[in-house]
Amino acid sequence: ITARDLSLAYSPGVAYPCLEIAEKPEMVNKYTAKANLVGVVSNGTAVLGLGNIGPLASKPVMEGKGILFKKFADIDVFDIELNAQTVEEVVSAVKALEPTFGGINLEDIKAPECFEIEKQLKECMGIPVFHDDQHGTAIIASAGFLNALKIANKKIDEVKVVFSGAGSASIACAKLFINLGVKRENLLMCDSKGIIYKGRTERMNKYKEEFAIETSHRLLADAMEGADAFMGCSAKGILTKDMVKTMADRPIIFAMANPDPEILPEEVNAVRDDAIMATGRSDYPNQVNNVLGFPFIFRGALDVGATSINEEMKMAAVKALAELAQKEVPQEVKMAYSNQEFEFGPNYIIPKPFDRRVLTSVAPAVAKAAMRTGVATLPINDLQQYCLDLEARLGNSADFARNIRNRLQMQKKPKIVFAEGMAERILKAVNILKEEGIVEPILLGNPTSVHKKMESLSLKSLINEVKVIDPNSDSRREQYSIDFYNSRSRKGISKAHSRDLMKNRNYFASMMVEEGDADGMITGASQNYPECLKPVLQVLGAKEAKAAGIIILAFKHRTIFLADCTAQINPNANDLANIAVSTASLYRKLMLKVPRVAFLSFSNFGSNSHPDAVKMQKAASLAQEMDNKLIAEGELQADVAVNYGLMEYLFSFSKLDQAADILIFPNLHAANISYKLLSQLGEATAIGPILAPIEKPANIVQRTSSVEEIIHMSHLTALISKTVVK
Repeated sequence: ITARDLSLAYSPGVAYPCLEIAEKPEMVNKYTAKANLVGVVSNGTAVLGLGNIGPLASKPVMEGKGILFKKFADIDVFDIELNAQTVEEVVSAVKALEPTFGGINLEDIKAPECFEIEKQLKECMGIPVFHDDQHGTAIIASAGFLNALKIANKKIDEVKVVFSGAGSASIACAKLFINLGVKRENLLMCDSKGIIYKGRTERMNKYKEEFAIETSHRLLADAMEGADAFMGCSAKGILTKDMVKTMADRPIIFAMANPDPEILPEEVNAVRDDAIMATGRSDYPNQVNNVLGFPFIFRGALDVGATSINEEMKMAAVKALAELAQKEVPQEVKMAYSNQEFEFGPNYIIPKPFDRRVLTSVAPAVAKAAMRTGVATLPINDLQQYCLDLEARLGNSADFARNIRNRLQMQKKPKIVFAEGMAERILKAVNILKEEGIVEPILLGNPTSVHKKMESLSLKSLINEVKVIDPNSDSRREQYSIDFYNSRSRKGISKAHSRDLMKNRNYFASMMVEEGDADGMITGASQNYPECLKPVLQVLGAKEAKAAGIIILAFKHRTIFLADCTAQINPNANDLANIAVSTASLYRKLMLKVPRVAFLSFSNFGSNSHPDAVKMQKAASLAQEMDNKLIAEGELQADVAVNYGLMEYLFSFSKLDQAADILIFPNLHAANISYKLLSQLGEATAIGPILAPIEKPANIVQRTSSVEEIIHMSHLTALISKTVVK
């Protein structure tokens, strides 16, 4: 930080936005973080299933809530634990915090105080106040309920619904169900004393009184006779098998008590085969999980400057979630859940939290409802662009991987051979690739040993599903050795040497690709990079140019290609030009657009005449000659190359009309150090290295590569192969 920075961030610079906000309070959203800041507030009187454990003990839960806000919707959070018990104390404390926050999320406050606290705060505050224990559960359960009705072919205005529990979540659910169309006379609410009926005096309050009905029934068992739906927000074991037996055909059972539901799915299945069931647990289908609601509801509300979260906004969230569950589930969502199959039906009526489409479905729906009902102070004119902006908030590394994978949905599956058939991470990656069904993996190794390894990793299904080839005994080995000898006989390879080399799995895999028995290969998970690179280059190496290693860095808001990061130690100007042309070709193939290329140095446009700087200038010129469609510039310093504002300010004559997409480094030292630093410190996902130019793709993963990274490289290798891209 410099003295100038200090004067801007504090005194005297900070006075200017202060004065403008004093004159125009609405400018606070422009000059501060208020519009993206939510206060998660609790007094710890009703924490999870733990009860009244106090504000201090509630802090881990509130901090966890903050992480979910940030992870799922990029919303900043301050968690605030109040040492306050009464309604008046909580209201007074939270009301005083209004200038700090764009919204308030009330959390884990016991009923009935929570109702009054939220009611009073909504009346006196000009920002959204949302008690998640009430409305979050209600919104997710309502979305699932609508879909369950659709599957069961039942009409909402005809169904009989029984609620177990009369706390905050249950009452909020019941209110929302009535707004959706359930008739009040068809809704029975029960608490620990039985059915809430007109005239009951024991353990009643004004909130329960709203759901009292005329009935001679008194017990939950009585209410359950002929019921179409059960909504449980109560306690373990409340609902029995005998009660379930008495329900109507195709019953809907939401047993949402946590951690143990009112009845377990296997208990329901023992007496009914026509039930549609949801719980609050992740180890059963149809989890009613509040994380599907609050991050996205607040996102939409904050983005339009909503003064409240009204019923219409909640209803919009319900319908958006219900509609999303009816759509085809993307592959990346299935991958996040161990490749489970999800299809709209009895076992899938609620979207999964890791479905990124929840953000772009719920937040715009909430924002639109806020604008329609007049509570939005910052209306959004282009909702389509807003959806794109929402996607950008969560970064593009997952989008990049998803786009590559989606482009592999072809009739003919690319065959990818893995040289290290015994490597644990390779086998785990191959298991996922096989389940995805978009790539046909082939393993090299001794079949007996590989199969034993599969069994030890609980991957027995692979034994009959994935081909394992032993280079030592495969019938193609002799032909491969002859062909390799013919191509390398004038480069020091004898017939005997060629036969020996074909026992090496990297040579054998490379020859499989060369001969068309595979479309691409992956190696490197358990070996040094150089010992993998030599066989690949000798068999598949570029005929006119030296191969280079290209790293893709996926940052939150942009993707950059770096070269050469792994192969050529000190390339000359001609080598660098070839590297640039090869990298640009790969970029076009993967990104489907024209790249801007920057040749990096310690100088800008001839500001230094050192030979290393001149080399980069010459390389840029040669690259343009090799590919006249290339948009390249150099030599450039790295900060200028990636910051277009700086480029435009200092060098308006530059051919680059935006920040560079491809960075060409002067040598291997600079490139390798840069990509490793950026991937560790720059919050970027590194994908690669990808070898280019190699006509028939072979890629070498890092020894530290995760299973996910191996899968990414397999997808990329398949996409680059001729089989996929032609």
